[in-house]
Amino acid sequence: MEQDFLGKVAIVTGSSGIGLGAALRLARGGARVHLCGIDDEHNKSAKTASTGQEVEIHKVDVCNEAQVAAFVLQVAEKEQGIDILVNAAAIQTYGTIQTTDPAHWDRVMAVNLRSCYLLSHYVYAHMKKRGGGSIIHISSVQGHANQNNVLAYATTKGAIHALTRAMAVDCAADNIRVNSVSPGSIRTPLLEFAAGEVAGPKGDIEEVIAQFGADHPIGRVGTVEETSELIAFLAGPKSGFCTGGDYLVDGGLMAHLAV
Repeated sequence: MEQDFLGKVAIVTGSSGIGLGAALRLARGGARVHLCGIDDEHNKSAKTASTGQEVEIHKVDVCNEAQVAAFVLQVAEKEQGIDILVNAAAIQTYGTIQTTDPAHWDRVMAVNLRSCYLLSHYVYAHMKKRGGGSIIHISSVQGHANQNNVLAYATTKGAIHALTRAMAVDCAADNIRVNSVSPGSIRTPLLEFAAGEVAGPKGDIEEVIAQFGADHPIGRVGTVEETSELIAFLAGPKSGFCTGGDYLVDGGLMAHLAV
């Protein structure tokens, strides 16, 4: 594997699923990675998965401004700068405009969207001092087209696309590139949770996941490793002319008309 990230410092949010996969991929490419999450079990598993690699695990509530500010400053002071930010922390919830109560709405907005703003806001000055960098927000195909009953989640993912464009235009003068990645169904703990919601207490989660895969033209769900390769491309020098874009890793899902 090419060592595209030697000497680079990365912050990644979300210590399971795509966040963990991105952290491991960047570390394998030579980066020193600081991965943060709030769930103790996920953090523990991430620490085990990253044994022997340049990945440091931190417990951080990405919705909490004071915690985010302190975390970013700690990393920047230790590493003398930050080059890459991957905002992957997210929660999947369900509800319509009728069934989504204000507390539910606010929580999803905080985890999925406000965290992208907070991390980017506090990382920016340190990235600028390094002469530039790359920020990748993890969105979703739900930011382009929606299933039923995903009001709050889908709203955050569409907003991430707008945030990406706005940041890309504003940040270009400081040589900071900003892109988003929109996965389809990727085998993660979040997808397994969604499958469990669909299957119900007596259903078979594996059957539901297989059906999710069958709904994609490529005929299967994607992997964290496949998603992480796209993230690594956008984080690295080979994507130097890419900014303001959203990149699908969706097995052809958005290209397919289901009629």
